[in-house]
Amino acid sequence: MSDANHARRTAVYLLDQVLGEGRLLAECYAAGALEKLAPEDRARAQRLAAATLRSLERADRVLKKHLKKSTPLTVMNALRLGTVELCSGAAAHGVVNAMVAIVSKHRRHGQLKGLVNAVLRKVADEGPAEWAKLRTPRLPNWIRKPLVQAWGAEVMLAIEAAHFAGAPLDITGKPGADLVELGGEVLPTGSVRLANAGQVSALPGYEAGDWWVQDAAASLPARILNVQPGERVLELCAAPGGKTMQMAAAGAQVTAVDVSESRVARLRENLERTGLQAELIVGDALAQTGKYDAVLLDAPCSATGTIRRHPDLPQAKDGSEFGELIELQAQMLAHAWTLVKPGGRLMFCTCSLLPDEGECQVEEALDMYPEMAADREALTVPGVNADWITEEGGLRLRPDYWPERGGMDGFYMALLRKSA
Repeated sequence: MSDANHARRTAVYLLDQVLGEGRLLAECYAAGALEKLAPEDRARAQRLAAATLRSLERADRVLKKHLKKSTPLTVMNALRLGTVELCSGAAAHGVVNAMVAIVSKHRRHGQLKGLVNAVLRKVADEGPAEWAKLRTPRLPNWIRKPLVQAWGAEVMLAIEAAHFAGAPLDITGKPGADLVELGGEVLPTGSVRLANAGQVSALPGYEAGDWWVQDAAASLPARILNVQPGERVLELCAAPGGKTMQMAAAGAQVTAVDVSESRVARLRENLERTGLQAELIVGDALAQTGKYDAVLLDAPCSATGTIRRHPDLPQAKDGSEFGELIELQAQMLAHAWTLVKPGGRLMFCTCSLLPDEGECQVEEALDMYPEMAADREALTVPGVNADWITEEGGLRLRPDYWPERGGMDGFYMALLRKSA
């Protein structure tokens, strides 16, 4: 049975984990944070936590004038969640009572239920009008500063607007699958976009394995790689498997490698649901050997291109891992190149907005390997604007592209061909 307060209580817990412990929401889900919730409450808890993280700056600005002292994190997160709900049009009575009930049961801060009641009643009266006047929330400085440096202040504001708006649901279908029942918009790149999807597993064609969830930007590396039936293809850092399924559906002999056993298990489930086949290996990308017609490397990165669908990331991270990730990407790109047979090709991609994790990596590789060439022509697939092709021959995607359609994830990709 659905329980709105249970969903709210779980959402507050998720906020505590992200803002207090620096954990990503995905880590919380993997640890069982949603296990005891009914499916609809699970979706609601996720939605509430994400909305609050996305609106954190606004919520804090609304609450600031009502709080004279430092407030314990759990209580503050209940206030933030309540503020976001109230300023988004939720009924005041239900929200205020729910947050008071949640705080009253806290073993250390239950005595602050009166504060929660008083503050949220004031927010209910004044908050919505104030909310509408507030600026689009800014990203934390650890990520905002390098992005402004890379793309400029005006573009940064557009990226932040895309992040605040959130992300629709994009779907990639198997060849020949009838996705008409989904009722979405067919994007120029071939993905189907749903504005208000609801529970994914309840959508038409899910159980039949006709499609999988995959952002339109994330689908482009495999589309551009354009594997052919019978080709031997290696995918490194493959989970959760959207690109694996694209290439398997095209008829390639795919070997998919990922270092995480749990993520490979998820990939196996996706393959079973869709009826597609690939060889799965739990292992280190840097330990792989052999020669392949094509290699796809979706290298570990800061994931800054995915913030519009993962608003926990800028709050849980601090950028301290940038240097290590950039070094690892260079190592993986170099090793992946050794796995490409003469005349073959490598797709290098990252879901990052930072040039150091994209353009710069490919520039350095092109300087290092005389037998490597960036294939610009391959990037001109349907839906790709020529202005998105970069100087070194890669493709740069940003969340502020396609604003009229709901944007896209930030991504970088380059198709690198090895001379025969």
